Amino acid sequence: MPNHATARQTGTDAESLARDLREFRFTDEDFARAREIIYRTAGIALSPAKRDLVYGRLARRLRARGLTSFGDYLAILENGDHREEEAFVNALTTNLTSFFREPHHFPILGEHLKGLGDSRPLSIWCCAASTGEEPYSIAMTVVERFNTFSPPVRILATDIDTNVLDRGRQGIYSRDRLEQLTTGQRQRFFLRGDGKNSGLAKVKPELQKLVTFRRLNLLDRQWPMRERFDAIFCRNVMIYFDKETQYGILKKFVPLLHHDGLLFAGHSESFHHAADLFQVRGKTVYSVRGGPLHNAGSRS
Repeated sequence: MPNHATARQTGTDAESLARDLREFRFTDEDFARAREIIYRTAGIALSPAKRDLVYGRLARRLRARGLTSFGDYLAILENGDHREEEAFVNALTTNLTSFFREPHHFPILGEHLKGLGDSRPLSIWCCAASTGEEPYSIAMTVVERFNTFSPPVRILATDIDTNVLDRGRQGIYSRDRLEQLTTGQRQRFFLRGDGKNSGLAKVKPELQKLVTFRRLNLLDRQWPMRERFDAIFCRNVMIYFDKETQYGILKKFVPLLHHDGLLFAGHSESFHHAADLFQVRGKTVYSVRGGPLHNAGSRS
């Protein structure tokens, strides 16, 4: 019979050898320091399984800075180099997104806006905007709801990652990213590239003007917004935070939502631990505790 203990030992030795052959030495202490810094800076709780990912992404920063030691690199961060801190966060954040991701939310948003009527300007905050697909999906929903490129709606799109925000502002995507859109949506909202830009599509300026991109760290003690929002999209970002951090962010959402506003969460996120703050209004849709109890999407 095979010796499982020996097999496990051999596997461990192979992993250790692979790490020894890496360009940079990356110790348990280095990994622990990196985990502590990203948690303190961005609230991201990295599991031990992310060790190789952290090495791979931060090794690029060592090369860019001309460093040979993770210890020296982490010391730069710990000494308060804000520019490198931004690059560090950009390197370790994940930006998986697509147009009309979790599509059931957008008809709910459209009905919600319809229920609010046209009596006042409306505001929507997308707080994990990534490369822009989500806020532009919101903007398309808004235009379709009001049937105009000049709707009474302001869309704020924020993210901690400055690189993805720049891409969102540019609004340029490979055409295969638009496959989830209808032919009518592609024609109405995008310009097709040709020549050297063949295979690309650009968001039309009249749609771009509806979205304002800004950098914001959800862990900042104070947020600059003073207005109230009719909807907040905070989807597939809370999964990177522990429950305590989630609760703190949700608590700060409460005064920023109108009493009948909606909070949209990701499909794998649940806020049962914040039941004193938010109540379920639909599938991964919430409202402030004590607000209207009708189902999300119905007329107010």
